[in-house]
Amino acid sequence: MAAIYDYLDQQISRQWRGWLAALAEEFEAQIGRSELRQLMHRVGGRFAEAHPLPECRSTAELAEALNGLWRNTEWGFVELSDERDYLSIVHYCAPLPAFGQNALSWTPAFLEGAYQQWLSTLGARGLAVRQASEFGDDGAVEFRLVRGAV
Repeated sequence: MAAIYDYLDQQISRQWRGWLAALAEEFEAQIGRSELRQLMHRVGGRFAEAHPLPECRSTAELAEALNGLWRNTEWGFVELSDERDYLSIVHYCAPLPAFGQNALSWTPAFLEGAYQQWLSTLGARGLAVRQASEFGDDGAVEFRLVRGAV
């Protein structure tokens, strides 16, 4: 786990830490958490639209494409797993702690929105990406692609 914290600490530029934390505090003072989640979800969707994935024919190809993108943007990495009733998407080492500890209740919605946009574009219409865990001490947050309205 120490390696994950070292990775996150190195990935979050000092020039942005204070600014992002202040921005998050102001957002929380002006906007409710539910609305902040919605905002971050939309921002994630815009990010995904600006960074389209190639066609992927398997979960392994999708993981490879996503990890290539995350590696190039220094946003950690993802593990995908086909489960019986859902696709598990576990994202590691996203630099979300830069917004501050309190913001970890709403900043993962950025990833949720990005994964929703990419998977919808790749054909997962009628399925929804939902956050399934909090941002953990191990730097991981799980999302699940499940049946349901977006």
